[in-house]
Amino acid sequence: MDLALLRTFVAVHRAGSFTRAAALLGLSQPAVTSQIRTLERQLGRPLFHRRARGVTPTAMGDELAHKTAPHLDALLRITEAEREAAGTLRTLHIAGPPEFLGLRVLPALAPLVGQGHTLRAALQTDAEETLDGLAAGHHDLVVTTAHPRGELFTATALCDEEHVLVAAPYWAALVGPDQLHEEGPAALDGIPLVEVHETLPLVTRYWNAVFDSRPHAGAVAATVVVPDLRAVLECVQAGAGFAVLPRYLCQDALDSGRIVALADPPVPPLRTWFLVVRTGSLALAHLARAHDRLLRAATRW
Repeated sequence: MDLALLRTFVAVHRAGSFTRAAALLGLSQPAVTSQIRTLERQLGRPLFHRRARGVTPTAMGDELAHKTAPHLDALLRITEAEREAAGTLRTLHIAGPPEFLGLRVLPALAPLVGQGHTLRAALQTDAEETLDGLAAGHHDLVVTTAHPRGELFTATALCDEEHVLVAAPYWAALVGPDQLHEEGPAALDGIPLVEVHETLPLVTRYWNAVFDSRPHAGAVAATVVVPDLRAVLECVQAGAGFAVLPRYLCQDALDSGRIVALADPPVPPLRTWFLVVRTGSLALAHLARAHDRLLRAATRW
């Protein structure tokens, strides 16, 4: 059986789409369709159900994928080992939010440059857009708080991010811990809010986790909206109001007293970060090395 046909078949099975698989393989969509039809004729059975949006595997398709994919991945690892032995330069394309990428991920991957790798980072705040780029082959590895589903992606939990309710000392002096505990979010009435989006994603998540409620329309409205957590931190330090920030980003400011934590809940709100790759791509040595390095670095985060 032609290995090229099987490679195309596994790509379609994982991608759930002829068009998406074509982009990953560097082929035209008609070429992928033709190869799948050829394989189906050779086997005498359909491998996919054609849907309005993509394809789903038949029972035969699932069985064939489970039998062939591990062997194709093993062949890819052999090819990659030969490329490494030849000293071929590899580029790692990684994407994710600018704050986490800049403060956590890229410093952890920097030593790979000394091992003959090059790094290219795409700073993207929209998780769906980032995963679409991974699916299309624009990125090799993505860090995101969105857990993707489906055969195309493999997601590995990287670390948990603790969120902290913070403000500058001036505002913190107006809201004591006891008052916040007794009155809940009402204790913050009249204090400006700094957020990353008009929908208040960070405050809403914090309110749900700590106060078991949602911000009331009109009672909580962002005075400053800026789609960069580093800018949110700078605004809070400058006295623009309170905010919810990840601890890794604001710990230095807390330690120095430039900002103050307004609450100390017994169970702090957490958000999980995931490393996401296309299924099977960890057979690529340079990608597997970066993946492993990030998992080891995250144990110290």
